[in-house]
Amino acid sequence: EVQLVESGGGLVQPGESTRLSCAASGFTFSAYTMTWVRQAPGKGLEWVSSMNSLGDNQKYGDSVKGRFTISRDNINSMLYLQMNSLKPEDTAVYYCNAVVRATNYWGQGTQVTVSS
Repeated sequence: EVQLVESGGGLVQPGESTRLSCAASGFTFSAYTMTWVRQAPGKGLEWVSSMNSLGDNQKYGDSVKGRFTISRDNINSMLYLQMNSLKPEDTAVYYCNAVVRATNYWGQGTQVTVSS
């Protein structure tokens, strides 16, 4: 059974940093592209960042480029999102996502609130 479990986040002040983690299990993590997606209050899903299976190619949405860094640990089946220079508009529930054998899997999400 594929499982994705996010952790990290919480309440942070504008300009601060935090790191999200996603623990993956039930599939060959090292073989799949992994993605972070977020949903702000009252808005739809927004793609944040993706990293390929080898970890040597990553892409970012325009709103987070230069501030967020995606990384992965294929030995321990972990995905990370380092979030720097946080802004109030980064407030959202952040989800870890993987498409495994043509099925879309999501974690339960973790709340990040950026507020003073």
